[in-house]
Amino acid sequence: MNLAEHLNVIGPAIALFVGSGAVLLIGLVSPARAYSFTLTCLSLIVAVVWLAIHHIAGTESIALGGSVRIDAFSNFFSIVIVVATLSIVLATRTWADTLERSIEFYALLLTAAASMTILTQASDLITIFIAIETTSISQFILVAIVKDDKGAEAGLKYLLTGAVAAAVLLYGFVFLFGVSGVVSLDQILNFAESAPEEYRLVLLLSLMFIVAGLGYKMALAPFHGWAPDVYQGAPSAIGSFLSVASKATGFAVALRLIYSGLGGGDFYLATDLSRIFVILAVASMIIGNLGALRQTDAKRLLGYSSIAQAGNIAVGLAALTAGSVSGASAVTFFVATYLFTNLGAFLSVHFIRSKLGSSELTDFAGLIKRSPLVAVVLSISLLSLTGIPPTAGFIAKVYIFNAAITGGDLWLVGLVAVAVLNTAISAYYYLRWLRMMWLDEPSEDSVLRPDGWKQTVLVAMMAGILLIGILPNPLINAAKTAVESLV
Repeated sequence: MNLAEHLNVIGPAIALFVGSGAVLLIGLVSPARAYSFTLTCLSLIVAVVWLAIHHIAGTESIALGGSVRIDAFSNFFSIVIVVATLSIVLATRTWADTLERSIEFYALLLTAAASMTILTQASDLITIFIAIETTSISQFILVAIVKDDKGAEAGLKYLLTGAVAAAVLLYGFVFLFGVSGVVSLDQILNFAESAPEEYRLVLLLSLMFIVAGLGYKMALAPFHGWAPDVYQGAPSAIGSFLSVASKATGFAVALRLIYSGLGGGDFYLATDLSRIFVILAVASMIIGNLGALRQTDAKRLLGYSSIAQAGNIAVGLAALTAGSVSGASAVTFFVATYLFTNLGAFLSVHFIRSKLGSSELTDFAGLIKRSPLVAVVLSISLLSLTGIPPTAGFIAKVYIFNAAITGGDLWLVGLVAVAVLNTAISAYYYLRWLRMMWLDEPSEDSVLRPDGWKQTVLVAMMAGILLIGILPNPLINAAKTAVESLV
């Protein structure tokens, strides 16, 4: 493979890294913030077009000495990450222009997105860890990019917990390398397929450390402690980025490691790994939903909701023993629908926060009279998070619960029963919020109108939720194709 072919494989990430550097360089010579926005959008568009070309062409290749792999799986998750980042940039332009560090905001966002793109392609332990750390450093700074006490507190908590999670993840990688003697996922797979029984304990121990480290990225309980405080203290734009792009990346790495490095359901520790995810999923759903019940701040409520939704997605990881790709494709599909559902909710909250300076639930009273478009988009997003038809969230939950229950494993059947019960619990706080928007009287009569780009993104999120809910098959097929490239 020549240099051009290597660069083509990682081209989307290079486009984002180059865009980040260009934003910083032009920011040094020109104070015009419009250049930063334009360059950021251009870099993201180039990246998503490049990814689309790879996807349409069905490109599959290994580059950089086997450290990165481009396939349908990496393309799928990379597109989710880049589209989410572009949507956030477009919807929050007005807010970003008010930032003292708007240039740094765009540069860091591009750096984080580029690192996440590399992370979806990573095919060895060293590349995974370096990409995770590059992503994390960008996110630590983004959380505290606004100069206020809450942002500083959130940034510090995110930094300290992130450092501990990184150490735990690295410890798991070291155990895995120590027992196998290799860092490539392909070579780890060869080892795992032939490893004798006496390696069982050390392999299980390494997997527990790795799950704990990745569980932090996915906001799974009991590694969730950072999420409510960070989501509340960080700007809503960054909260939306963490809830969609960062979570998608965490699940992508978990799937890549489980299926490319360990052989999925054929791995002789697959049942043990499945039980671990059953416990994490149950804990996440219960802690997330019970925590959300008591919240009066919309951002903090969405933080706990994100923990509960991570538990729902983890049902698919627990289902790795139920079929070769059923659980993994359900996770992939759920993450894609989560892009539209959670961005719709978070960007609606961001709009209200930017207009009123507060994100208390009482600020949303009578929103249908003050801002009909935002109220409708937020309502549909909440219905989708609840799992009510005909939304994308309903299809995602049915798909992932079905993937778990078809295996016939009593643990998985019990997990689905707990998930259904928790769905009913989540309906209380989601629908309570919806009722306030539609039935309560607003505290003021002033009309709140989003600008053009924000309107466009909000409508796109609403359309995506409804379109996937009505015609889910194209996305389901794309998710299955993506996961089949792992097996």
